[in-house]
Amino acid sequence: MSLAITTSYAGEFSGKYIAAALLSGDTLANNEITILPNVRYKSVIQKASTDNIVKDASCDFVTNQGTLTLTEQVLVAEEFQVNLQLCKKELHQSWQALEMGYSAFADAPASFTDFVLAHVAGKVADKTEKNIWQGVNANAGEFDGLAVKIAADAALPAAQDLAKAAVDPATIIAELGRVADAIPTTVYGNEDLRIYVASDIARAYTRALGGFAAAGVGANGFDNKGTNQVLSSLFFDGIQLVVSKGLASGTMIAAEKSNLFFGTGLLSDQNEVRVIDMGETDGSQNIRVVMRFTAGVQYGEITDIVLYS
Repeated sequence: MSLAITTSYAGEFSGKYIAAALLSGDTLANNEITILPNVRYKSVIQKASTDNIVKDASCDFVTNQGTLTLTEQVLVAEEFQVNLQLCKKELHQSWQALEMGYSAFADAPASFTDFVLAHVAGKVADKTEKNIWQGVNANAGEFDGLAVKIAADAALPAAQDLAKAAVDPATIIAELGRVADAIPTTVYGNEDLRIYVASDIARAYTRALGGFAAAGVGANGFDNKGTNQVLSSLFFDGIQLVVSKGLASGTMIAAEKSNLFFGTGLLSDQNEVRVIDMGETDGSQNIRVVMRFTAGVQYGEITDIVLYS
């Protein structure tokens, strides 16, 4: 990676760097799915099911009253890396030359190093958030996301595999209702049940809460605040909505947090970026940025999940 300079130096450095807004890894940061650390390569998620084990009473102990079936899901944590190389010479000629000083052997400025560290970690969090939900293993730097895995599972009950429709503030409540109605009764009401929604779904629902009488909210909106809705969390029919920025537009997944898994080797690997000054090694003016980590996702029981996609 080369450092393209498109600005000219004028005046003293303000001490601020501006980068494009980064999509934060909210799913992991807020523990909205189960995190499995210390997964070197694979982790087996055991599933147990039984048929009808309750029988009419008798005086005898009857063996083989039912069948216990053990199955498993395998979470594979794939390896990923970040490798960047920047040249300090290009920085010398930029608008940060004053901070670097005038020596031909100037070190990389601390503020720039801090920026690189934060920017790379943020971009990895961005990519991981998207991978968790809509990643495709065939693409470089991606693993199969939850939405991709769920959609490909033939065991997903047909009544829980919902085709998405065009969503806007006037239709969102009905569409959320379709998802809520499809949630199995064995799961509905569980404390960790969530409806994970894409950003456009959350926007439409928040706008609807601002007041659409036709949608049953009332002309003045939720809590009579109209479009001035300031909500730290969203709920629908008592079910918490989780805004998952990595989900594709128009997508929703209803599932228990305890049924969705993210696996990685060391959690610290997700935030550790190494900046290596190559001057002491090969005499060059290059700076290398290195990061390595593992990541992967899996779900446990497919019959407890609703996919709106």
